[in-house]
Amino acid sequence: MALGYKARKRWSLVVLLVALPAYIVAAVTLTDWLRARYDGLPMLVELIVFVVLGVVWIIPLKRIFIGVGQPDPDEGQDRP
Repeated sequence: MALGYKARKRWSLVVLLVALPAYIVAAVTLTDWLRARYDGLPMLVELIVFVVLGVVWIIPLKRIFIGVGQPDPDEGQDRP
C-alpha cells in the first residue's frame, strides 16, 4: 500500500515527535541494563550498541521519509 505525500508527511511527524523519543528511551534503557548486567560495559561495546541502534530505527521507516522535504508532486501549482 503506497502512502500519499500528505500521509507520509503526517506519519513522519508522528515518528519524529512520538516514536523516536520512545525509541531513544528504550535504547538508553537497554544500554543501562547491559551495563548493570555485565558490571560495566566497555566503552567500545557501548558505542557499537548505540551506533547500531541509531541506524536500525530508520530501516523500516525509510519509505515514510523519502521525498517529504520536496514540494508536493500532486499539487499542480507552486505555492509562494
